[in-house]
Amino acid sequence: MNVPLPDADISFFPHFIDLAKSKALALLLFEQLDWRQDEITMYGRKVTIPRLQAWYGDQGTDYTYSKLTMKPLMWTDELNYLKQQLHLKTGVAFNSVLANCYRNHRDSVSWHSDNEPELGNEPVIASISLGAERYFHLKHKYKSLSHKLKLPSGSLLIMKGKTQENWQHAVLKSRIESPMRVNLTFRKIIK
Repeated sequence: MNVPLPDADISFFPHFIDLAKSKALALLLFEQLDWRQDEITMYGRKVTIPRLQAWYGDQGTDYTYSKLTMKPLMWTDELNYLKQQLHLKTGVAFNSVLANCYRNHRDSVSWHSDNEPELGNEPVIASISLGAERYFHLKHKYKSLSHKLKLPSGSLLIMKGKTQENWQHAVLKSRIESPMRVNLTFRKIIK
């Protein structure tokens, strides 16, 4: 289903992966992926990222944001399978994925757009949520507009077109206790 927001092209599929399979996959990926907790530069100072992350992809798909460059690890069988399923669903040949692990309700990602140069103009971002439900917040960069979606385990959110140009998004800290969530954002790095 389309998410009706101006200046954006967002589709949401709440049941892309069966609920039981998605929760089992969250645990498997938590155990299997090579997680790291990096530091980035924000407003001129180093800060520890409040979540775990891992970068997987084809050779040569380095990814840089906030002065942090990540070199891709080799695809796991599970990530490669999901990449193939997304290709069938979207027609996009994704070549990389940023995995984020939100260990609990205190882990987060602040307001940002996925608009790094290596993603090209009008990038397609396919985001799969596994594990705990969390809210995905959106706010327009130039208008007084905001929106939020609850992302259940197994859901797929696709952002494309002018979305990154006009909107920011975040997964904010919560006061409501929450177990672990793994989020996979598949991307296509332009070489």
